[in-house]
Amino acid sequence: PNMTAAIEGMVNLRGEMVPVIHLPHFCGIVDSEPTNFMIATEFNQHVQGLLVCSVDNIRRVSWDDVKSPPPMLSANVSGLVTAVTKLPDGRLVMILDVEKILAETADFYKGDDLYEGIKQSAQTFTVLFADDSSVARTQIEQTLRHMKLDYISTTNGKEAWNKLQELAGQAEARGVDVSSIVSIVLTDVEMPEMDGYVLTRKIRADARFSKVRVVMHSSLSAETNKQMGMGVGADAYVAKFKPLELSAMLHKIITDR
Repeated sequence: PNMTAAIEGMVNLRGEMVPVIHLPHFCGIVDSEPTNFMIATEFNQHVQGLLVCSVDNIRRVSWDDVKSPPPMLSANVSGLVTAVTKLPDGRLVMILDVEKILAETADFYKGDDLYEGIKQSAQTFTVLFADDSSVARTQIEQTLRHMKLDYISTTNGKEAWNKLQELAGQAEARGVDVSSIVSIVLTDVEMPEMDGYVLTRKIRADARFSKVRVVMHSSLSAETNKQMGMGVGADAYVAKFKPLELSAMLHKIITDR
């Protein structure tokens, strides 16, 4: 009752009540085949079931082979497609923005109360962030606005790296350290074109960015993921969709600079 039409109900899965989302209906596919399969997923500490018509295959794909979708494609499905990859047989596979699906079906990441308690920064500096999810980017922007911080938004690691190269060139021309232009890089882990691990390694390998702090901001919140992030040179690792924790970490980095 009082839920979006894509919510089919709930199931008892190993003693836990799990919401079930009819994925074809959510994507606007009205005349779909029968949804005879449910995929149980855990994402950002939330467990949900996704009803699908079939499961053709499960593939592991390198993020180097995952590309950003054309603007026309992402616009036509209201931003649901966050990336595209090509299989060895030539077929194209669209990758859905799960964060957007959860935000619109369960309101996990909405509400002004999410930002209550965020303190303004006593210092002025700029954060460059990279995230392929429109929902995540919106929440990051809201968090930084509440902190009264400037920011530069990018949609993947490659775009962020290219922007950093541009800013480094500007800093060199002005005779200043690049950290005076952008102080913190906030990066998602899983992104098309270039993931957060590769981006962080590139930043750490370039002496021009030695004073720039890197924070990984991901829905992959397991301890192993955090260790991997710190292992490639991140200064901090924060779980996604927790604005208070993100703002607290940014305040700490500012204070420790």
